Amino acid sequence: MYSAGVALGQAGPFDGVELSIEHVAGNVYMVQRPGGGGNIGVLIGPEGVLLVDSLFAPLSDKLVAAVKEVSDSEIRFLINTHIHGDHVGGNENLAEMGVLIFAHDNTRLRFLEERSRFPRRGGSFMPQPPEAGRPVVTYNDTISFHLNGEEVRAFLAPPSHTDGDTFVYFPNADVLHLGDVFRTTSYPIIDLYNGGTLRGTIAALDQAIEMAGPDTKVIPGHGLSIVGRKEMQEFLAMILDVRDQVLVMITDGMKLDEVMAARPTAAYDAQWGQEAGWTADDFVPIVYYQLGGSGRLADR
Repeated sequence: MYSAGVALGQAGPFDGVELSIEHVAGNVYMVQRPGGGGNIGVLIGPEGVLLVDSLFAPLSDKLVAAVKEVSDSEIRFLINTHIHGDHVGGNENLAEMGVLIFAHDNTRLRFLEERSRFPRRGGSFMPQPPEAGRPVVTYNDTISFHLNGEEVRAFLAPPSHTDGDTFVYFPNADVLHLGDVFRTTSYPIIDLYNGGTLRGTIAALDQAIEMAGPDTKVIPGHGLSIVGRKEMQEFLAMILDVRDQVLVMITDGMKLDEVMAARPTAAYDAQWGQEAGWTADDFVPIVYYQLGGSGRLADR
């Protein structure tokens, strides 16, 4: 079943990785790997299963097995929230099972580029995702799924993590899946190469918070647990505070090295700055340049 890039019989980085499935609300579940990255939304019911994202290719069998723990129904639909490999890597394997893949127009365009870029650790490139894993159905604004007596709504968010970020809302269960626009394990990753923006990140979180009620359950793209409106508000407040601090420093003529030395994220590093590959050293420069800062070094 795998198109994993690891020869049969060879050990790979996903050997021994086990997936868990957790009930969120109503007919919605979350599948999670250790560390809480690439969290999967799952809608179950007698008419079939809908997935939000597909993890990495070597985990496809385990993803299917996790879903079977809560439903014997066929997996019929898959929505990709954006282009990154931990969210689309299993597409090809699921497509071979007959699963129909949906994504925003911009996300499909990213599938067609010669290389796919991963933003962590300064950025790296990977081969183009397999043609068989490309989204088959795309939308330019919103799309609804009428399945298992529910209307699931998938819609484009402002350009934040990427320019094709999709939010998925399950009204009956009052569950929001926000892809990687919202995470509880690190500072926001604004993937400039794939069209992400600071302004859009703030707008997208504003939109999600406005949608959410006091009992709304939120599946973060990266996070160890189901959260709610309060956690989104805290995440946004942190971003706004860092933005405002950096903007004042830019207005005062500070160069990037001076801004970094001033540590505008100091109050937040213990909570959001501990994930390897994306810390304040990655987040603050993006904020600086997105706000119009120029120059890396102060005049000596």
